[in-house]
Amino acid sequence: METIMYLVRHGETEWNQIRRIQGHSDIDLNEQGLRQAEQVARRFRGETIHAVYSSDLSRARVTASRIADQSGSTISTRSTLRERCYGQWEGLTYEEIRARFEAQDETACGIETFEDMQQRAVNALTELAKNHPDEAVVVVSHGGLINCFLHYVTAGEQGTGITQIDNTGITMFRYTDNRWEVLQVNDTDHLGI
Repeated sequence: METIMYLVRHGETEWNQIRRIQGHSDIDLNEQGLRQAEQVARRFRGETIHAVYSSDLSRARVTASRIADQSGSTISTRSTLRERCYGQWEGLTYEEIRARFEAQDETACGIETFEDMQQRAVNALTELAKNHPDEAVVVVSHGGLINCFLHYVTAGEQGTGITQIDNTGITMFRYTDNRWEVLQVNDTDHLGI
């Protein structure tokens, strides 16, 4: 038995555009992000999708709702699919972080560790895969979570610090015999770029 999982990054937000850290902050899609959500939804038209899951943050939920509309599915939201929590850094640009927190430890700022986020991602996605044997599921989440999962599956050859995950980029995995395999990384053909 195998599960096919499409991990989709949410559409663009204003904070993505200006490189402001979002984390758990609930930021809406901008107009470009709404267009991207429609484009990625059309990509799934005609595909057999058995379930759509989403982070509970609106940028992911709205993207997922467009995909669910095309596939005739309903959305189930999970807080475990959220982006990394960035604590006091949320809402700041990288320049602002360097100026305010130059010598401060990340944990002192309330930032979720990479290892904790990665374990959360692995647990959540493996549970979903086990709940959908011989099915295809779409999971709409966030660049950081998708990249840390990709890092886990490839033992660090891809993912965090190496791989760019674009807004509405699709990264495809297969789960079979209790192990994950990468089938495709950051497919953006639906955006025409």
